[in-house]
Amino acid sequence: MTTEIIDTHIHLDVDDYRDDLDEVIARAKAAGVSKVFIPAIDEPSGDAALLLAQRYPNYAFAMMGLHPEEVKADYAEVLKRMKRRFDMPHPFIAIGEVGLDFYWSREFEKQQLEAFEEQVRWSAEYGLPLMIHCRKGQNEMVHIIKKYEKELPGGVFHCFTGNEREADAFLQFDKFVLGIGGVLTFKKSNLPSVLPHIPLSRIVLETDGPYMAPVPMRGKRNESSYLTHVVEVMASAYATTTDEIARQTNENVKRVFGARVPF
Repeated sequence: MTTEIIDTHIHLDVDDYRDDLDEVIARAKAAGVSKVFIPAIDEPSGDAALLLAQRYPNYAFAMMGLHPEEVKADYAEVLKRMKRRFDMPHPFIAIGEVGLDFYWSREFEKQQLEAFEEQVRWSAEYGLPLMIHCRKGQNEMVHIIKKYEKELPGGVFHCFTGNEREADAFLQFDKFVLGIGGVLTFKKSNLPSVLPHIPLSRIVLETDGPYMAPVPMRGKRNESSYLTHVVEVMASAYATTTDEIARQTNENVKRVFGARVPF
């Protein structure tokens, strides 16, 4: 693969990378990863992502949002503080990681729905794309996005692992793309058979590191350099070259994030 690729979702602010972050970045660059995007799950991780963007200028780019699993009773106060950050000049490239997650519990279902809708409104207001996390909440997610579809600049449905029907539900939103990572390489994954039904123009690459390392690195801490394994399997699924996967996914990233990220 001669064309560089972009990791649109890696949690470089977590402790897993604390001891060897420079080496992780060096390996990513050596593997042809030209940019990494860092989502936040709350305000402190948004600040940590900003520090990393300063440490690796024009390479690492920060987002900020309130992750659904971080939505608690005080969510409204947290969102007020975050919104003040977006009201001022800032370098965040997207609002995220935001969304709905009812996988473990629906204890804060109402709060999650309200927090997600509030952050969707920010996307429309500030023209910032959304980085969306969705587990066991697809119908509610689609319902909320439909309300604001015309005003939204687009975004990523991160960590897509679903079937054709679920892909169609997300891809009805023309300005959104699906984030594909290590799950594509897993032995029991249905994604290799689903991908050919999804236009390559609607896909971006991601690791979700330190989680979801691809085969043959499964079980290890994930990092951006491992994205090449995902590209190889994706090229096979689409019956094309790794260079074409890199070229088209970069175009897709540019379309979604180009207003805030230099290309």
